[in-house]
Amino acid sequence: MKSSMGKILSIAALVCVVGLVAYGVQAADDKNIVDTAQESGKFSTLCEALEAADLVETLESAGPFTVFAPSNEAFAKLPPGALENLIADKAKLKAVLLHHVVPGKVMAADVLMLKSAKTAGGEELTIDAMGDQVMINDAKVTKTDIECSNGIIHVIDTVLMP
Repeated sequence: MKSSMGKILSIAALVCVVGLVAYGVQAADDKNIVDTAQESGKFSTLCEALEAADLVETLESAGPFTVFAPSNEAFAKLPPGALENLIADKAKLKAVLLHHVVPGKVMAADVLMLKSAKTAGGEELTIDAMGDQVMINDAKVTKTDIECSNGIIHVIDTVLMP
């Protein structure tokens, strides 16, 4: 039984790494969450928002943090003017961004066993795993387990609102 479980976990890890490379994100154990997001090019809107909310230093700190990171495409799905309005309201922007951060390092295998998670902003995220699809509130997790020196990034396709 242990041997079968080990093979399953090894295959899952390989699939995860192949998926990350295909998405243009290398696992970056030596880089923090912000550096990893910036280098990928897939999270430039998120990085700009983190800077506007003065959260870069926080997500560069020791952590660990789990970030459900909206891709640039996720931000593009917001209604016209919504991002600009958030950036103009620093307190609201910070609340929205902290709604994507869970204290601690929560790997995909751990997420699958949870029904909810408390964010750094104090709100609860609903986690729903259906087969190979995981939803965080209304956002679909599209890539998992991007390891960083201070935590983990899971990519989502929708911006979460508190």
